[in-house]
Amino acid sequence: MTTPMVEIFPDKTALVQKALQEVVALVGDAVAHQGFCTLALAGGSTPKPLYQQLSQANLPWDKLYLFWGDERYVPIEHPDSNAGMAKQVWLDRVPVPSCQVFVTPTEVGAPEQSAQSYETTLRSVFGRLQGLAPDEVPQFDLILLGMGDDGHTASLFPFTPALQVRDRLVTVGNKDGEPRITFTVPLINRSRCVMFLAAGANKRAALQQIFAPQADDQAYPARLIRPVGALRWLLDADAVENLSLPRTDA
Repeated sequence: MTTPMVEIFPDKTALVQKALQEVVALVGDAVAHQGFCTLALAGGSTPKPLYQQLSQANLPWDKLYLFWGDERYVPIEHPDSNAGMAKQVWLDRVPVPSCQVFVTPTEVGAPEQSAQSYETTLRSVFGRLQGLAPDEVPQFDLILLGMGDDGHTASLFPFTPALQVRDRLVTVGNKDGEPRITFTVPLINRSRCVMFLAAGANKRAALQQIFAPQADDQAYPARLIRPVGALRWLLDADAVENLSLPRTDA
């Protein structure tokens, strides 16, 4: 099992600053090593200030290939769109080539069609970048994830069928009857680095179960994330107060 690296920060501002440093360094390393960097972005409130900071960063924008680990089934103009948020505060402000920003197609028909279309795009892009065979699982350089107060991550919600999908890269998640498009567990776990960002006292109960020696993976889906590469948790003090976690000092 992947050993998580846990770093705890006094507040969300410090957490975001560390995440910024790590993302910039990882992008630089990937580009130096292979000439490009593949990133999957998270939605939610915690990554938003990170994206705002990245809009001011000096990155090799033409070397980035950007995807989303999950998306609400709404148009990109909708205020709930993960891609819409990232574009507004970050991507529309930097010279990243639009042909290297792969937004989840939420207007192609049924959610199942959207998931299949996004998977086809993933296979095409990574087949070109990494020379993958059609049945191989792409390997992201970095997948950013958040975590809900119920222990979900991406759109992998507790006790939902998406948790069981092993033969797809992208599937349909279910949030109280509302469809979401989400990366599957096998795709996330193939990443060279998975970085969780979680802040706030409302995450405390879920974190206690996620790091417990024994707990139900189906009840707390973030427990299913055990990548072949690095597993990073960046947390703020409010999220971990009175919890005993395997901390890795920054």
